[in-house]
This record gives sequence, structure tokens and C-alpha cells, in this order.
Amino acid sequence: MTVKQRSSRKHPGTGKQPSVSPDQSNSERECSHVGPRIDWRRIITRLIMMVGIMVAVYLSKSDKMVPFATQKEEIRKRFVDVSCSKDYAEELRHFQGCTPKKCGRVVFDTLVTPSEVAALLNIAERGLAVGGSAGGASILDLHSGALSHGNSFVNIFKLEEAKHIFTTQDFNIYSHVKNKIHHAIADHFGINRNGLYLTHPTFFSRITPAPAQTVHDEYWHPHIDKETYESFHYTSLLYLTDYGYNFDGGRFIFVDKDANKTVEPRSGRVSAFTSGSENLHFVERVTKGTRYAITVSFTCDPRHAIDDPKLRM
Repeated sequence: MTVKQRSSRKHPGTGKQPSVSPDQSNSERECSHVGPRIDWRRIITRLIMMVGIMVAVYLSKSDKMVPFATQKEEIRKRFVDVSCSKDYAEELRHFQGCTPKKCGRVVFDTLVTPSEVAALLNIAERGLAVGGSAGGASILDLHSGALSHGNSFVNIFKLEEAKHIFTTQDFNIYSHVKNKIHHAIADHFGINRNGLYLTHPTFFSRITPAPAQTVHDEYWHPHIDKETYESFHYTSLLYLTDYGYNFDGGRFIFVDKDANKTVEPRSGRVSAFTSGSENLHFVERVTKGTRYAITVSFTCDPRHAIDDPKLRM
């Protein structure tokens, strides 16, 4: 914000010239015109008013939360269409068969079975047990091997204590569930399955109330996936634990003009959406317990495609 300065040649609110006493010296007259006169009282008053307005807008906005999917309900499929952002739609024109019929968000609660969720949670717990961030947010990427470790990252496949932590069955379940999500996204958005590819980063996440130690722990900032990760065109999350039971806070929130829309994590729930600026979002800070999820991301650009992870001996 820029505050315009008024010239000292005119008093605020008048068009009269400031008077100068006849007995003032020439130097005094010159000094009276050096530099602009700043009405600090008016500036401070305006700043106070603007801050008050900003606070009021923020508070009214934060109160406008509309549930899109609550933890207590089981949803076979629920979706809402939103207008695609221009840049997102323009980019997808270059990838035949990958433009969605409509941009938007969709939730599935019966796509992944409870036994598959239990197996994936077990993979996440075993992998993150040998590492973990010093802050509240930890990740495990089975594709690259990236594992949060203190205030940095290590390759889990190079850790001696992790050499026998995973099995072939673990990777088979992971790939099987990924394929389910891949097909559901392609079918819902009306795109060609063969033109949609898994991309990086795709990872397990664990969030606790521990205070952030690095920028990697600050997961709660509003962001657009396409701007954060260039390769993303479709984003999905599979939740492995329950909001209100395993943890408090940690809701996924879409930021919209009318009101924010919330997705409460539910074990086995898949939430998917187009990755453009039409889906600005953030995750609430976790205040209690532990939140586990998997981010599974897809691209229309074959140059950014990645293979399913494989067991490394």
C-alpha cells in the first residue's frame, strides 16, 4: 500500500496558500517550502481503519466454512465442478485426451478397502519409524527413497536399518491402490487413462503437532499445486487415519470466494482435484494426534512420468 503525500503548499482540505509572516527572513521563507508536509494524524487514522477492515474481512472469511465431506459420513462419490483456470486449460490443450470435461473436486470413500488402508498405514509407520522430521511434517517417498530425517532428508534405501523393512507385497499393494485411484480420476474427469501418468512427488505424509523446524514443516500455507509442482495436473490424497479420532485439526480446506470448503480426513477416503489455480487450498495445523495420508499425483506430460516403485535389495 502506498500513502500519497500532499504538498505543503496546500493545507489538507483547502485550496489556500499557507500564510507567511512579513517579518520572516528569506531563509525562513525558503525553509517553510522545503520538503512535503506529512499529516501524520490522517495517515495513522487511515492505517487503523484499513487494518480494522482487513481483520474484519479475515475473521468473517475464516468463519465461513462449508463441509464438503465430513468424517462421519461414508460417501460413495461426491463431486463439485468449478471453472478451470485459463492457464491450466491452456496448458492441457497440448496433451490430447487429457483435458477434463470440467475442472473440480471429487471424493470417494469406497474405492480403497479397509485391508488395503491398513496395509498402507503399516508401510508408512514402518518406514517413518527409522526417520522423521524434527518438526511436525514428515514424508516418505518410495519412488526416490526420500525420507525426512531431523531437519533434512536421507535415502531410506541406503540406511542399514531399513534394508529389510519392506517386502514385495508392500509394493504390490501400493501399486494396486495407485491404479485404482488412477482409473477413478480418469473416469471422473473424462480423460484418457493411457494419457495420464503417475508423477513426482508421490509420497506418504505424517503430521503431528510438533512445532515447525524448517520450511518443509510448514504445510499449512495456502497454495496451488500446479505452481508448487510444475508436473502436477491432477492431485489426489488417500487418508489413512481419521479426523476427530486419530488426530484433531488437519482438515483439508479449499479456499473459495464465497466460503471455504472442508474435507475431513476419513480412513480410506480419496479426495482428488484438478491441480490448477481453481483449487487453491491448505491443510489446517494438526493440534493433537497423528495424521497419515498419501499424496498421489498425476501428469498429462509423459516427460514427467515415473514408474511404480520396486523393492530394492
